[in-house]
Amino acid sequence: MGADIIEALSAQAPGVERVFPRLTPTQIARVEARGSKRSVASGEVLFDPGQGVSRFYVVTSGAIEIVMPSAPTEQLLAVLEPGMFTGEVNMLSGRPGFARIRAREASEVIDVDREDLLGFIQADSELSEILMRAFLLRRAEIVANGYGAVVLVGSAYCTETLRIKEFLTRNGFPYSYLDIEHDDGVRALIDRFHLSPSDIPVLICHGEVLLRNPTNSAIADCLGFNETIDRVHVRDVVVLGAGPSGLAAGVYAASEGLDVLIIESNAPGGQAGTSSRIENYLGFPTGISGQELAARAYTQAQKFGAPVLIARQAVKLHCDRIPYVVELDDGSRISARTVIIATGATYRRLAVDNLSRFEGAGVYYAATFMESQLCGGEDVAVVGGGNSAGQAAVYLAQTARRVHLLIRSGGLAESMSRYLIRRIEGDPKIEMRTHTEIAALEGNGHLERIRLRDNVSGAVGTRDVRHVFSMAGAIPNTEWLRACISLDGKGFVKTGTSLGPEELAAARWPQARRPFPLETTMPGVFAVGDVRSGNYKRVAAAVGEGSTAVASVHQVLAQ
Repeated sequence: MGADIIEALSAQAPGVERVFPRLTPTQIARVEARGSKRSVASGEVLFDPGQGVSRFYVVTSGAIEIVMPSAPTEQLLAVLEPGMFTGEVNMLSGRPGFARIRAREASEVIDVDREDLLGFIQADSELSEILMRAFLLRRAEIVANGYGAVVLVGSAYCTETLRIKEFLTRNGFPYSYLDIEHDDGVRALIDRFHLSPSDIPVLICHGEVLLRNPTNSAIADCLGFNETIDRVHVRDVVVLGAGPSGLAAGVYAASEGLDVLIIESNAPGGQAGTSSRIENYLGFPTGISGQELAARAYTQAQKFGAPVLIARQAVKLHCDRIPYVVELDDGSRISARTVIIATGATYRRLAVDNLSRFEGAGVYYAATFMESQLCGGEDVAVVGGGNSAGQAAVYLAQTARRVHLLIRSGGLAESMSRYLIRRIEGDPKIEMRTHTEIAALEGNGHLERIRLRDNVSGAVGTRDVRHVFSMAGAIPNTEWLRACISLDGKGFVKTGTSLGPEELAAARWPQARRPFPLETTMPGVFAVGDVRSGNYKRVAAAVGEGSTAVASVHQVLAQ
């Protein structure tokens, strides 16, 4: 046996030695100090999908095979020989594994549980680099090849199908997709599970559990996203939101020894996670997609032991006592000595009467690879004059026939970075229309055309546009906070120096000191990122605020 029998996963990998490296005897000895040796018989199963979190194994003799269970036969993914190890990103998150781990012959392995694995990843820089690189590359190959225990059956013309695809993709979860209009064999699957057209989209978990048009929270429950997260004990800090500011707060808090929990209503990355490409973020001269940046930050948070509760939303902050209590939409409650609010803001919805008919069926709030595939060769409209709209226009121009960039003002100079303005001005496929807004949406089932109004002349015209990307304005999700903390006139959270004596008096500020720069009218409750009044709407600013808030958290906890 050798590298030649490592199949599927390594077929397209950037070097088998990077995806399946061999540890040296010295490195293996350091792993053994955290685990224990055990013998396994030929054919013995060390882990099966659905058993929860897999343990980490290093092969010291014999061979271990990784297979993907499927009907009617298994699919061999890899054979691990002495010095090689199991695991991928799920080892960091605590989510259930996808594959079966089985002894190919009588073997000996070092058995390490997840907590000890995280311990030496954090403490041993050499092993950390090897394991983290292998875990990330393996997950990338799993996603690229569509491995996993999830099948989504849907339609490209279905709003809910797009929602589920986005949820799985942005959470980095691999899945197979079958389109009822185009894929052969879908009929047999529909017959097997006795499905009707009204059931679509359908998600099949682990080959057994069938969910008809499931909510994101139902998907998270079925796939075990949150199974290992303790919701009972009191945390040092709870971070609400896993956008750039929330993930930065989680990374810094966990790396500095605080007991932290991040709560995210949808997927890591927030609004920035939907950006097609960010080119002015420090350290990435060639640019990086919002989703990739979010994925890296998410993995970094998990590396330092900051769990992320997915598809759960905070609906109430009980601020009458400390520890504070955050109530979630499923009725559960999380207690924490401090809270960092990083819930961000959402794009403003278009002011047209029938908008809900076309959301997800022609009107979108993200411009990622998935959306771009829906509108290849067609005219699209992008609404907004900020960087997100500019990034979307430039990205969509690569595949669309024409991009109509609609802005209400007379230009972009005050709201968009200069490099994007130049890119837009130099692209013949982008047509900028100033003083323009959408007056109406028209179509039967799917958007077919839009009516545009010139806000100077009042003239209204019609364009055959089937895809609109709305990226204008920002509305914070803060109504649930109003009973506890001070908000500005637009609903953004006021912090630090923006809080006047009257507001502090009305809130009965109990401290002799002034609030810290990012602190709200409640001691130990901070706001960072787009949700904060006065925030500078840039990813780098959000990351900086997240890390800065943690410094103040330390001071509050020390009081």
